[in-house]
Amino acid sequence: MTNNSLGTVRVRHALISAWRKEPAVELARRLAEMGVSIIASGGTASAISEAGVAVERLSELTGFDDLLGGRVKTLHPAVYAAILARRDVEEDSDALKKFEIEPIDLVAVDLYPFPEDSPSSRTQGEVREAVELIDIGGVSLLRAAAKNYRYVAVLSRAEQFAALIADLQQNDGNLDIDYRQKMAIEAFRWTSQYDARIAGGLEITADGDALPDAINLTMVKRQKLRYGENPHQPAGFYIPDNASTTGITGAKQFGGKQLSFNNLLDLDTAMRLPREFDQPAAAILKHTTPCGVGIGKTIEEAFLNAHSTDPQSAFGSIVGLNRIVDLETAEAIRKGFVEVVCAPGFNEDALKHLKKSKNLRNIQFDNELPESELDIRSVWGGLLVQQRDIGFPEFDDLRIVTRLEPSPDQLTALKFAWKVVRYMKSNAILIADDKQTIGIGAGQMSRVDAAHLAVWKARQAGLDIGGCVAASDAFFPFRDGLDVLADAGVSAIIQPGGSIRDEEVVKAADERGIAMVLTGRRHFRH
Repeated sequence: MTNNSLGTVRVRHALISAWRKEPAVELARRLAEMGVSIIASGGTASAISEAGVAVERLSELTGFDDLLGGRVKTLHPAVYAAILARRDVEEDSDALKKFEIEPIDLVAVDLYPFPEDSPSSRTQGEVREAVELIDIGGVSLLRAAAKNYRYVAVLSRAEQFAALIADLQQNDGNLDIDYRQKMAIEAFRWTSQYDARIAGGLEITADGDALPDAINLTMVKRQKLRYGENPHQPAGFYIPDNASTTGITGAKQFGGKQLSFNNLLDLDTAMRLPREFDQPAAAILKHTTPCGVGIGKTIEEAFLNAHSTDPQSAFGSIVGLNRIVDLETAEAIRKGFVEVVCAPGFNEDALKHLKKSKNLRNIQFDNELPESELDIRSVWGGLLVQQRDIGFPEFDDLRIVTRLEPSPDQLTALKFAWKVVRYMKSNAILIADDKQTIGIGAGQMSRVDAAHLAVWKARQAGLDIGGCVAASDAFFPFRDGLDVLADAGVSAIIQPGGSIRDEEVVKAADERGIAMVLTGRRHFRH
């Protein structure tokens, strides 16, 4: 390791206090093999001793057994003097000698796992239970060791234990200042996030408000990106400091180039949209908006249905699937140019075939959708926060408002279209049948333009609109958009309603012989 003016620290005495005992025991065993003496608190000391590793109980250092049912274990002057003493300050060294305290060179802590969940889901009883999982001594140990990183190394999570042993073995039991400073920063970052989690965990929101009064974001750079939306914009991918392995964070990449800023944006929708369907489903994305969505008896059929909506726009797209990719689907995908394929998995033959395209990124992800999460976006001067638009409770309360009722097949197609239109940029009009999108009109400034675009796109692809259904992500402000769809052959429409001209629009649907269903819920996506 590189030495500097502060030099290296040789680890001779280590203090371990951990919630998770297995990694703590392994750390103690490996340190003991290197001649390091081990001090541990309470249950950690018992676990280490039972594993046959020599350990000094913290109570032997302090002269006190655990107090208040374990609430007080490490909070003692002898402990903190051993950690906070400055080795090159004579007064500190004299104090340690006077009280016969050996300095501690390494502090390894794994905090109590204070629960993470939504404030709106907690009761007062659950909050009282959670209070017992607020770590006091562990956080204090971390802060003391991190403050004194010039002389002490600190580990703030069990996940760091194995890497420390490798570092010590490589460097003959020494740790340099760069390592100690880095670990101190990580400790302060983690205790800050831990305190924020507790503050949120004690909060019970009032009046049914699902959003907390404060949001504390501690983000770390997962990777530096080549650039942002455009080559002149520096960019990076940041994740929560304790990110769970779900969604993009937990995705595994097989082959291809590094994912770009725009790839990651598209992936968010490509992962979510197909999972709205129970049957095999595929979504083809360009610029965060679907250019084709399909379902089928097989995942290959679903992909082919999605691709037929707009083969031209599918060039350079991201493909999202909700089933394991087989060879037949892989062969169909490789017939065109695709940037990314994301799915719950790939069979061996499929992955081998996809890797023939050397730049194609193949992404495997967890196939579970979270029940609730926050959607956070930046604006100049602050953040906008909302609950993510998840689920379709409106399906339980659909309202038929026209004289003509939709047939069972039309109703199935309407529900398909309604699931997809939620993922399209507003204003959005979607034409579909019961298995695929037919025409997509998204991101328009007026709803009638979105209707014209959806019809035009369908005709460009040579698809028959006659008998299809349509979905509108928000209400029709005038009847003109409906007339465009009716002229093209659309037979049924699903929309939220809520316009002051709803009566006029429903009357127009009756005039045109179209069935109309209202959901009562809008799905804008900006």
